Amino acid sequence: MNTKRSNIIKTVELAMLVALSVVLMLVVRFPLIPTASFLEYDMGDVPVLISSFLFGPIHGFVVLVIESLIQALTVSSSSGWVGFVMHVCSSGVFIIAASLIYKKLKSVKGLIIGVIVGSVVMTLMMIPLNLIFTVHFLGTPREVVVDMLIPAIIPFNLFKAVLNSVVSAITFVPLQKILIKSKLLPQ
Repeated sequence: MNTKRSNIIKTVELAMLVALSVVLMLVVRFPLIPTASFLEYDMGDVPVLISSFLFGPIHGFVVLVIESLIQALTVSSSSGWVGFVMHVCSSGVFIIAASLIYKKLKSVKGLIIGVIVGSVVMTLMMIPLNLIFTVHFLGTPREVVVDMLIPAIIPFNLFKAVLNSVVSAITFVPLQKILIKSKLLPQ
């Protein structure tokens, strides 16, 4: 496949993953922790994670930034730039860690190790992000945020990461085979 054609195909595939990410973010939204219903799970990170496995961490990060910007301007507009920054940072470390490990160990084992490490890193990242941004920019008292870490914030982010990991892994493996077989993805 020539370079120009492969670049066009990759751009179209990435644009489709952005569009799918936005649709999933808008359509699939529900609270995971009953006592913290404002912490809503959405599936927008699934195509982001898949894009990072297919095309690498940089392309996955671009998909994430575009999806996060659209989310910040629509369904999460109340958190504005703070929500945007927190989402890009937390999901960014998740996809970068997971895709770098998968890139190094291109196997199901590498995929599983990648999403486990990514899930842990994302969950840990949200602790200081909440202590900084939720306290200083959203005006929530520090004590309230600290009291919510163990019963709500940490479990929410861990559940979110695990759900996204499972759906991404189940979807990625057959999708990659289809794209390679149809010559829409180089081996």
